[in-house]
Amino acid sequence: MIMKKLDGPLTDKAIISLRSGDEVAYSGVMYTARDQAHKRLADLIKKGKKLPVDLRGQIMYYCGPTPARPGNAIGSCGPTTAGRMDAFAPLLLKHGVQGMVAKGERSNEVRKAITQYHGIYFVTYAGCGALLQGFVKSSRVAAFPELGAEAIYELRVENFPLVVAIDARGKLMKTTAEE
Repeated sequence: MIMKKLDGPLTDKAIISLRSGDEVAYSGVMYTARDQAHKRLADLIKKGKKLPVDLRGQIMYYCGPTPARPGNAIGSCGPTTAGRMDAFAPLLLKHGVQGMVAKGERSNEVRKAITQYHGIYFVTYAGCGALLQGFVKSSRVAAFPELGAEAIYELRVENFPLVVAIDARGKLMKTTAEE
């Protein structure tokens, strides 16, 4: 299979062109966010307050990167389990997030929100955080620095490897067990 090139920020047109199972090389910005950052973003939205980052058309990468070694933009940056963010994902999709990257399955509610808000769910290589750091060209704390590794980081990536696990139509990627 040929990897499809995808540049951020995401657009409805680009997302609609992707199908579950497609392999993607993504270049652009991704924002890291884990449990505490998701909770804070959801609380700000519920209170009607301005968010610290503009999420429209962006990808949220469920990741808590380790500190960078000298000469690297970031430390190890592997995906965390998606299900832990399922309670927040529909609200964030409604407020502009278009893509999510993690590992693992998503709830039916998230799948419905993906179709409703024209989103997409990608997976990437679990257990390969050291390998994935090589695709990150720059990194900076974008919000909630007091959260340390769980802060929101803005990552600029080149050809970051992704696979479409749930496309904009809600179709799931087939696994080997299903074939």
